[in-house]
Amino acid sequence: MSLSDVIRPDVRAMHAYHVQDAAGFIKLDAMENPFTLPSELQAELGQRLGAVALNRYPGTRINDLHAALRRHAQVPEGYGIVLGNGSDELISLLSMACAQSGATVLAPLPGFVMYEMSAKLQGLKFVGVPLTADFELDTAAMVAAIREHRPALTYIAYPNNPTANLWDADAIQAIVDAVAQAGCGFVVMDEAYQPFASDSYLAKLPQHPNVLLMRTLSKFGLAGVRLGYLIGPDAVVAEVDKARPPYNVSVLNAEAALFALEHEAEFTRQADVIKSERERLQAALAKMPGVKSYPSQANMILVRVPDAAAVFTGLKERGILIKNVSGMHGLLAHCVRLTVGLPSENDAMIAALQSTLTRPL
Repeated sequence: MSLSDVIRPDVRAMHAYHVQDAAGFIKLDAMENPFTLPSELQAELGQRLGAVALNRYPGTRINDLHAALRRHAQVPEGYGIVLGNGSDELISLLSMACAQSGATVLAPLPGFVMYEMSAKLQGLKFVGVPLTADFELDTAAMVAAIREHRPALTYIAYPNNPTANLWDADAIQAIVDAVAQAGCGFVVMDEAYQPFASDSYLAKLPQHPNVLLMRTLSKFGLAGVRLGYLIGPDAVVAEVDKARPPYNVSVLNAEAALFALEHEAEFTRQADVIKSERERLQAALAKMPGVKSYPSQANMILVRVPDAAAVFTGLKERGILIKNVSGMHGLLAHCVRLTVGLPSENDAMIAALQSTLTRPL
């Protein structure tokens, strides 16, 4: 037997999602919350998790998590929630639910890689619409693409990854209106970085039933828990939920998420520190010759440098792990992405970047 006889050719042509080995490094490559829980909360969480019935499938405790997330996110009346093993699974579920013959997924590029990957794995066509040179939505191009391709799903990351910016409200509304006028599908507002952003689309949901909103607890501070949730009209949520595997959220993940939501004030405090550190990093980057940092409403900063590969290598040799995104899209040439870390980690990154720029390895 040959793999080509069994494995789809498009799958064989893909690249698996790569995770860098971070052992021994200051890890600033994956937009994680850098804070651990205070020791007293760690002990309390350990007791909670130790009492969980690992011998049982998830049961009605999942209903408690639904209710807690509804309160946390202030979900509108008439709207429901689908839980996913991170936002990645929700993207996959949406692709699966909408994978009719000839269906298309559309998103601006550069953007989150899983929109395209999940679409193609489910047999949907993917259409990427380039951003403008300053990483804004090209409204005319997006509207034209919607009219031409009539996408079942149009993804709008808000803020975007890896560019970290919020989009212009009028541009978003033009896209939402174009999808509604075409009568072709849903706009999915991906608010993964909402804890660090100054705006959300949530309040507008009741006026736009063709818009779904996706969030995750990863950036809230629970990247290791893997819990995402999709908010949409009850009728839509009921259909998407049919594609969800049974017991997709483990009892441990559910209990950890409930615990975190009960201690939301601690995670809000952490987000406030990260936002303050983000501005401090921006100020330091503005003083570095040959460096251009872009506005950020997330816990990351996109930075254009003279040589992205040299900067990545220079920081890695100095113990700092960042993300070289220069090969992801032509618009990202010479760009790296920096995660906002703890104050001490940011100090180390600033020093390493300055040293690399002045004395490259």
